[in-house]
Amino acid sequence: METEDAAFAFAALGQGTRLDLLRVLLDAGPSGVAAGEVATRLGVPASTLSFHLRALDQAGLIAATRQGRSLIYAVQFARLRALLAFLAEACCGGEPDRCGDLGRMLDTITRENNIMRAATFNVLFLCTHNSARSIMAEALLQKLAPGRFAAYSAGSDPSPTGPLPEVLSLLKALGHDVSGLRSKSWDEYTGPAAPKMDFVLALCDTLQGQVCPDFGATTITGAWPLPDPAKFSGSVAERATLLNEVYAGLRRRLEAFISLPIASLDRMALKARVDELADPHAVTR
Repeated sequence: METEDAAFAFAALGQGTRLDLLRVLLDAGPSGVAAGEVATRLGVPASTLSFHLRALDQAGLIAATRQGRSLIYAVQFARLRALLAFLAEACCGGEPDRCGDLGRMLDTITRENNIMRAATFNVLFLCTHNSARSIMAEALLQKLAPGRFAAYSAGSDPSPTGPLPEVLSLLKALGHDVSGLRSKSWDEYTGPAAPKMDFVLALCDTLQGQVCPDFGATTITGAWPLPDPAKFSGSVAERATLLNEVYAGLRRRLEAFISLPIASLDRMALKARVDELADPHAVTR
């Protein structure tokens, strides 16, 4: 980052309301916050907030994406890290260890991987009966990225008999913990006490014509349609082969998903990358 560029960004931050605004957005993480909610939390008029949002946007520190009628603002983490790295480069003649705690703090801030490891993202997988695809996705994500992602699953019409036995058998055989897996309604994740979802991914073409609940204006949604194992026909071996293919397709998508630089992408770019994973050919490129 050039000196003039850094000076412009620091100048944009040189005001109390803007610093409070940036802290609110940092607290929200990559998912961002609707402008109306920011105004409420800061207790400032919409016109005043708009002025300060524009200043931070022009400095490249935040960006907005439209979701329905709302504008969602999120921190541009890559830009903010570059600004802090600009300071770190000059720390004690390029030897941050000489700066003690300050040098170590700046060195840590400039490492993107550390930031990404510190973040935990909630992901909800949906399918109609929550008995196969979404159950497999929940188990897979729990195993692939524990600590970085918290996986959940639900359905619009959950199976009263629970997950398909052949799905649980496959997951057990592949070393997954199935003790906590159950079929449940998506209503469990819409109340005030429910965990806030960062991502909601539908794994079927349509949820039997039903409209998904509102999981919040900042939730990133996507659709990765996959065949329904409950509708597989043929011999036991043939159905097992098809089930393995669904599992493998989910695993490829999720391995690509957890590799996304979530902390450094704005909402629009992140939504586009999530949508790309619906294409099995994109996953293997």
